[in-house]
Amino acid sequence: MDPFLALLHSFSSSLSDGELASLKFLCRGRIGKRKLESVQSGAELFTILLEQQLIARDKVSFLEALLESVKREDLVSQLKQFVEEGEVKAPDDQPDVHEKRLQKAAIEVICENVGRDWKMLIRKLGVSEVKMDRIVAANPLNLHEQLTQSLREWQKWKGKDAKVTDLIKALRGCNMNLVADKVEEKLLPLSIGTR
Repeated sequence: MDPFLALLHSFSSSLSDGELASLKFLCRGRIGKRKLESVQSGAELFTILLEQQLIARDKVSFLEALLESVKREDLVSQLKQFVEEGEVKAPDDQPDVHEKRLQKAAIEVICENVGRDWKMLIRKLGVSEVKMDRIVAANPLNLHEQLTQSLREWQKWKGKDAKVTDLIKALRGCNMNLVADKVEEKLLPLSIGTR
């Protein structure tokens, strides 16, 4: 199932009749009157917008403006989240088995040894504040889980470009040298075992 179409479908089902009428009115300059009169649901309106290429997975500014105009900030934030998170990575964009093993070991060490300053590390890795806030909200009062989920988010985001060397570099960039040393110590036997 196309994630963008699923998102549009969820938007459609949450629109009130008044909001749909407002959206139709706002589209008058872009869609013919006769076509608009036949629209009975958000899904039908979104279908027309897709057909006329006014919206697409990578072209959401018109849709965002429409949703803002009808004061649906909740839907605007869902749309922004969708754009920010992008598509689910393809299987060929995943790290190889050896790199995954190294990452798993490195993440265990990091989660055992990085404390309250974990956000500094995650920022250094390039994970957005929005994603971190969402992870914190989902796991309140559980630092270990917040860090674990944030590192998984980084792995998912980077795909096959997620490297243990990046984790070590980020640790050193945050002056977490002791943790970086522990990661390297743990990985040394794993690295030698694959040669």
